[in-house]
Amino acid sequence: MDCLKAVKAEIERGHIGPNPKCKHYPCHYAGQDCTYCFCPFHPCRDKGLGEFIQGSNNKKCWSCKFCHFIHRVPVAKYIDSRIKELNITEPTDPRISELFDEVRERFKTPGKAIMVLGATSDAGKSITAAALCRIISKKGHSVTPLKTQNMSLSSMITDDGSEIASIQMIQAKASRLKHPDHNINPILIKPMRDGRTEVILNGKRFGDFDVDSYYKKFVPSEGTEAVKKSIRALKKRCEFVVMEGAGSPAEINIYDYDIANMRAAEIADAYCILVVNMNWGGAFAYALGTVELLKPDDRKRLKGIIFNNMHGDPSSLTSGIKELESITGIPVLGVIPHMDMSLPAEDSLTLRSSDPEEEKIKVCVVKLPKIVGLTDMDPMYHENVSIRYTDDPKDIREADMIVIPGTKDSIVSMKWMRSAGIEDAIKKMKGKVPIVGISGGYQIMGSSLLDDLAIEGEVSSKTEGMGLFNAVTSWKKNGGAKAHVKGVIVAAGGDVRGYEMHTGDTVTKEKPLFALSTANGLVDEGSSRAEDKLFGTYVHGLFDEPAFRKYVLSLTGKYTPSKYSNVSYGVILNETFDTMADIFERSLDMDLFEKVFMGCRQ
Repeated sequence: MDCLKAVKAEIERGHIGPNPKCKHYPCHYAGQDCTYCFCPFHPCRDKGLGEFIQGSNNKKCWSCKFCHFIHRVPVAKYIDSRIKELNITEPTDPRISELFDEVRERFKTPGKAIMVLGATSDAGKSITAAALCRIISKKGHSVTPLKTQNMSLSSMITDDGSEIASIQMIQAKASRLKHPDHNINPILIKPMRDGRTEVILNGKRFGDFDVDSYYKKFVPSEGTEAVKKSIRALKKRCEFVVMEGAGSPAEINIYDYDIANMRAAEIADAYCILVVNMNWGGAFAYALGTVELLKPDDRKRLKGIIFNNMHGDPSSLTSGIKELESITGIPVLGVIPHMDMSLPAEDSLTLRSSDPEEEKIKVCVVKLPKIVGLTDMDPMYHENVSIRYTDDPKDIREADMIVIPGTKDSIVSMKWMRSAGIEDAIKKMKGKVPIVGISGGYQIMGSSLLDDLAIEGEVSSKTEGMGLFNAVTSWKKNGGAKAHVKGVIVAAGGDVRGYEMHTGDTVTKEKPLFALSTANGLVDEGSSRAEDKLFGTYVHGLFDEPAFRKYVLSLTGKYTPSKYSNVSYGVILNETFDTMADIFERSLDMDLFEKVFMGCRQ
C-alpha cells in the first residue's frame, strides 16, 4: 500500500529527471532518471527485466534489482507524457499495464549486436567485452555476452546443467544477465591428445574431432546451425548482444570455415570493434594488417579500433592514430590504460602466478598436464597469499599450502605426478601444511582409481592413488554429476557455494568435508582429515565464499586477513566490473560509441 501511495505521488509530481540532490543518487548509474523511484509497472513480470525470488516471508516476490529500464531519461519522459495524455491519476488504473506494453515495444529494441575482435590472441577481447556489457547494463539496457566458439579447458555449469566456457559465465555477471544458458557459448572446444578436440555443443558433449573433420564436417552443419539458433535466441531476449571473437578474425588459412569471428558477425549483423594489445609492440602494424586481410564486405563491419593495455602517456599515439584513421577510414574509439586487474584465465597457457613475497602465504598449485577448473583459485588472489603453479617438487617442499586442482584425466595426471616426484613431495608435507584436492585432484588423493575396464572386471586397469584418503574412484556409464550446489563446512561451519562437474564417482570412508543441501535434506560430500590438514571435494568454486578460504588458510599458521577476507568473490567481481567500466568510459569516445554501436531508438 505504501508503494502505491509513492507511485501516486510520482504520477502527480511528473517528470523530474536525474536528481543529484537525493542522498542515494546515483543508486543505479550516473545520469539515471529518478522520476520513478517506485516503478508504476511493478510487478511487470518481464523476465528480461526481473524475476520471482523467495522473499523474507517465504513467499515469492518480484525482484527488479538490476532493472534500469525505468531510469533511462527518454523512457521516463515518455511515460510521463503518456500518463498525462491518458489522464492516468491512479497506479491501479488498468491502462497502466497497457502502457507498459507500449513503452516496452517502443524502447526495448531487441537484438543489436556488437562484436569485439582481437588483432591477436590475448588482445584483451574478454575484458573489453565484459566492460562493454557492464557499461550497457548501467545505461539501463538488457545485454548478454556471446562467444560462438571458445577453445578452453576452463568451464562452468549453467542453472540448467549446460557446460560452457567460464569466461562467458563471468561476462554474464558483468551483464547482470539472469540465468544464462548454453546460448552464450554454443560451441566449447576442449583440447585433447593427438591434435583432437572434444566438442561441447549447446552445453552437452557432442563428440571428438580432428582439425580437418571439425572445420569441414562439423562447422558447415551442426556448428553453423547452433550458432544461428543461439544468435536468434539472444537477440530476441536482450536489446544488445556483445559478441567476443576468438583469436584473430584474419586467419587466412581457416577464413572461410571460421564461425567464431566474421561469419558469426555476418549472421548477427554485428558492428565490430578491433582490439589491439599495446604490450606486444607493433600495435599499428597489427591493426592495419588485420584490416587489410579482411575481405571487403567484412571490413565494412569494422566501425572502431581500441588500443588496449597502454603503459605511459596515450598522447604519444596521437600522430599514429590520425594516420591509421586516414589509411583505414576507421575511427579509433580510444586508448585503454594498463589495468592491474584481470578476468580469470581461460587456459593453462595463461595461468596466473603471483609475485612471491616473504610475508605472504605461499600457495602451490600442482601444474597438472591436463589441468581444468582454472577459476577455482581466483578468489585467493585477493587474500594475502602468493600463488605459484608448479611442476617442481622443490616448490612443493617449500609451500605453506598445496592445491591439487581439477584434471581432465585423473589417471594420466596421477601417473605424471608419480614419475615427476610430485607425489612423493606432497606426501612428505602431509600434516605440515593444508593439502586441498579439487575434483580430479580429490580423486588422485584417494587410494585407487578404476577406469572403465575395471568396471568390466579387468583388474589390470586399476591405478593406485596417493593414498591420502581411504577412498576409491570409479567411472561408470552415466556416472558423475553436473550441478550447482550449496551447503556448509562440516568441521568449521560457514557457507560454501559452487558447482560439481565430474565424470567419476568416489566412495570414501573419511569424514565429510561439506554437507550439501538437496531436496531430501543435507548429504555428505568430500573427504576431510582435519588432523592431517587433508581436504578433498568435487565442489568447484569452494573458495568463492569467505568461510572456507579463511578456514584452510588459518591452518597454515600464517594467516592475516586482507580487506576482502570476509567478502564473497561475487561481490569482488562486481566491484571489478564497475571499476573496469569506469576506466573504459573515461578512455573511450563514448558519444561516438553510443551513436555508432548502440544507436537504439529513443
